[in-house]
Amino acid sequence: MPKDLTLGEHLRRQGISRRGFLKFCAATASMMAMPPGMIPVVAAALEKARRPSVVYLSFQECTGCLESLTRSHSPSVEGLIFDAISLDYQHTLQACAGHFAEHIREEIIKQHPGEYLVLVDGSIPLKDGGQYSTIAGMTNLAILEETAAHAAAVISIGTCASFGGIPKAHPNPTGAVPVTDIVKNKPVINVPGCPPIPTVITGVLAHYLTFGTIPELDDFGRPLAFYGDTIHDRCYRRPFYDQGKFAKTFDDEGARKGWCLFELGCKGPTTYNACATTKWNQGTSFPIESGHPCLGCSEPDFWDAGSFYEALSAPAADVSKWAGAAIAAGAVAGAGIGLKSMRKRKEAAQAHDPVTVDDLKT
Repeated sequence: MPKDLTLGEHLRRQGISRRGFLKFCAATASMMAMPPGMIPVVAAALEKARRPSVVYLSFQECTGCLESLTRSHSPSVEGLIFDAISLDYQHTLQACAGHFAEHIREEIIKQHPGEYLVLVDGSIPLKDGGQYSTIAGMTNLAILEETAAHAAAVISIGTCASFGGIPKAHPNPTGAVPVTDIVKNKPVINVPGCPPIPTVITGVLAHYLTFGTIPELDDFGRPLAFYGDTIHDRCYRRPFYDQGKFAKTFDDEGARKGWCLFELGCKGPTTYNACATTKWNQGTSFPIESGHPCLGCSEPDFWDAGSFYEALSAPAADVSKWAGAAIAAGAVAGAGIGLKSMRKRKEAAQAHDPVTVDDLKT
C-alpha cells in the first residue's frame, strides 16, 4: 500500500465493499468499548487515516506476546498488518534477517521521524552494560533509546515490557527494567498480561489509527477501556462469591458446580484486565472459566507476589462472613470494594506489597 494513500482509498482499490468496511469499523468500535453511535465517527476517521509504520522490538521475552497478537481475530493480525498498519520490523515475522533487517529499522527512523509507532516486547537488561541481551551487536537499551527517540508513541506489549515481568523477578540477575524506566519523553501505553489478550493489543493499535492519539490510561499507563475493571467485578462466578460459595479443591463438588475460586488463590479481586469479558481464543473462554484461578499477571510484580494458590484473605470463615456482609450491603458494597481495591492496588504497587482481602475491607 503506497504511503500517500488513505486507508479508505486502499480498501476500495482492494475491492472491499462499503458494507465490509463498516463491519470492520463496528468491530473496532466495539473493541474500544464505544457505543454503536460512534461507528460513523470511527468510519470517518479510518477513511482518512494513513497507514503508520510500526517497529516491533523483541527483547527479554518468550515470544508469547507475539504469539498472542497473531491470534487476534477482530481485527485480525493480517488485516492490521496489510490494511491498517505497516509492520516493517519484527524479527520473528519478517522475511529478511541480519544487516538488511537492521537497515530497515534505521531507514524507518530516518524517513518517518515523529510518525512511526514502536512496539516493545520484553524487559530491558541494564546490569553489566546490558550485555545479557543484544541484537546485531547492540544492547537492548541502545536499540530502544535509538528507536524510541523519534517515535510518535511507544506501546509496551506484555507484562515484561510494561512492568519488568518474570525477568525482573527476584533476584533479577540481569537488572531487567520495564520500558517506562527508559523512555521518559514519549507517550508510553502499557498493555500488560502474560501474555496480553490479542484483541486488547490490536484494540490499542486500532484506537491510535482511528484517532491519532493514545487512549485514556489508568495510573499504571494501561488503557482504561480494557483495564478499567477488575476481573472479579465482571466474573460470571461473582454471584457465588457474594453467596459465600467457594471451591475448596480443584475437583470437589463446588468446583464441578462452578463456584468461586477465591479460596484456591484467585487474584481476580485485585487484577485489572478484560479477561472476563473479552476472553481468549475468539471469545471462547478465559482461565477462570476453564477452572483455574487468576494469577494476576497484568499487575506489577505479580511473579514476586507468588502464592498463586493461596487465597488473598485470612481464614475461610472470615471470607464467608465478609461475603455475607457484601450480600446485605448489595451493590453499594460491591462498588465500594472496587474503589478501595483501585486505591489499594496503587498503594501496594508503590510499596511493592501484596494486597489482601483484609486490606480491601479497611
